[in-house]
Amino acid sequence: MPPAVSRPSGTVTRGTTNPNRLRRVDRWIGYALGGLLRSSPTPPVVVDLGFGASPVTVLELADRLTPLRGDVRLVGVEIDPERVRRGQQVAARPSVDFVLGGFEVPLPPGLGADARPTVVRAFNVLRQYDEPEVWPAWSQVAQRLAPDGALVEGTCDELGRLASWVDVRRDDGGGPRPVTLTLSLRLAGLERPSVVAERLPKALIHRNVPGERVHDLLQALDRAWERAAPMASFGARQRFVATARTVRDDGWPVRDGPARWRLGELTVDWAAVAPSAGGVGA
Repeated sequence: MPPAVSRPSGTVTRGTTNPNRLRRVDRWIGYALGGLLRSSPTPPVVVDLGFGASPVTVLELADRLTPLRGDVRLVGVEIDPERVRRGQQVAARPSVDFVLGGFEVPLPPGLGADARPTVVRAFNVLRQYDEPEVWPAWSQVAQRLAPDGALVEGTCDELGRLASWVDVRRDDGGGPRPVTLTLSLRLAGLERPSVVAERLPKALIHRNVPGERVHDLLQALDRAWERAAPMASFGARQRFVATARTVRDDGWPVRDGPARWRLGELTVDWAAVAPSAGGVGA
């Protein structure tokens, strides 16, 4: 039976998932947060919060992070007891656990009373919530993070071809501090970068309107993509690299470089896309 948790915080999601659906964000976690995992003085704990109807994404994340840190512990957290039971039935390795819970992010008792997650991945969880509920959810998770930990919160399409996420850190007071927004697109057959708008995180998905900064970013990406059309003869990757470079040269705080851009991945500072007054993380 799942460990007892009194009043898990949150509501049950649809639970839709597919194998490899979260490969884009998993790849980014290994790249951007791998240093946090490697530098942890104790075995790092990584949580898949709201893993859904199938535990496959928890097991996949374990496989992808173990080469970075062999003693990493993966914990799948779900508010639905039946989903937890399914996970426990396939958790054939001691490094993977499944527990009942929500945004309070409970950990298995065996990890110790002082254990805190280094990384919490929450994907396609807040999509069903209202925008005003995002900051309280971020806050609740941030309070559970290790001091240098990260919450990676976002959404993707059913096959994982379009995705976006926010890197949220814990500030000095224990509250949430969004740092970056990452957009990740399958470049083969891409018509325009702004198609990712339908998969923006809940904090931004309703802000893709004139006057909001995330709208300005998507429009800038589309214009740069069109300007880079002559690069299409060299392939979609080269065209997107040119697009990212143009947007950066135009003043957008684009991070990283061609090695990430060739993956269809573009990360910008949160301040550049934060919602206007009254929005999440404004």
